[in-house]
Amino acid sequence: MIFDFRLQVFNAVARRLSYTRAAEELYITQPAVTKHIKTLEEYYKTRLFERRGNSIILTDAGKTLYKYTTRMAQLQEELEQNMGTADNEWKGTLHVGASTTIMQYVLPKIIAAFKIAYPDVVLKIDSGNTEHVEAALLNGSIDIGFIEGFTRNRLIKYIPFANDELVLTGRKANPALNRKTTTIADLYKMSWVMREPGSGTLEVIMQALKKAKVSSKDLMIDIQLDSTEAIKSYILHSDSVSFISRYAITQHEEGLYNIAGVKGINITRPLYAIHPHGQPSRLVALFLKFAKSHN
Repeated sequence: MIFDFRLQVFNAVARRLSYTRAAEELYITQPAVTKHIKTLEEYYKTRLFERRGNSIILTDAGKTLYKYTTRMAQLQEELEQNMGTADNEWKGTLHVGASTTIMQYVLPKIIAAFKIAYPDVVLKIDSGNTEHVEAALLNGSIDIGFIEGFTRNRLIKYIPFANDELVLTGRKANPALNRKTTTIADLYKMSWVMREPGSGTLEVIMQALKKAKVSSKDLMIDIQLDSTEAIKSYILHSDSVSFISRYAITQHEEGLYNIAGVKGINITRPLYAIHPHGQPSRLVALFLKFAKSHN
């Protein structure tokens, strides 16, 4: 939208009646939202919101402004469609980075659908572990990234776009998984394959084990590999096990692997889209919205 960004911020707060949710929608900080609203209130010389307990409501002036900003947004959308910026007119190059797991199992179908919807947008793809993707974003090599893990860099905006579960996995013939219930004590008797240092998957696993009071240094780690596909192949030809993303076990592979629950351990994780703080470019915002609706 081209119309005044402060009015766009106001419209988001008015729709959601939440400064926090408006900030998340617009990819800006909550203090920035507060500042924009204060600027508008000073300009119009009136209060736009009133606080009621832990919530906010629109004042009469706020209701009037909301009506007009909604109309402005609708007119802006019509204008863009009539001036050649409709969906079929999106053009440009977008550099997308993703962690190995997400690039292998989550993004391909999203990218394929996006290319059908927006054939004139050129996608340049980069893949690596979470550390690599964050570094690529910060040095400007990519415009948007997709990662797993709990790392936090103050220069990066993290937006959840999907959820994943990591499950204990081994080959069908693996005797370590041929039992009704797997306990934490059983984990110390197993041979393990883990992801490499810097992997978001490894970070999530280690945090979950620590939370369950499992001493990771006492696990028998056979080898560390740099991709989930390499781990899948390794455990298919050995009696080692690993925690693997549910996305990684395709329907036609279910007959090859055993998936076991571990009593006391449940490893779920959000998958994040990342971009630098501030207003994203139109292409970044478009791809992010598309990814959220097609995962």
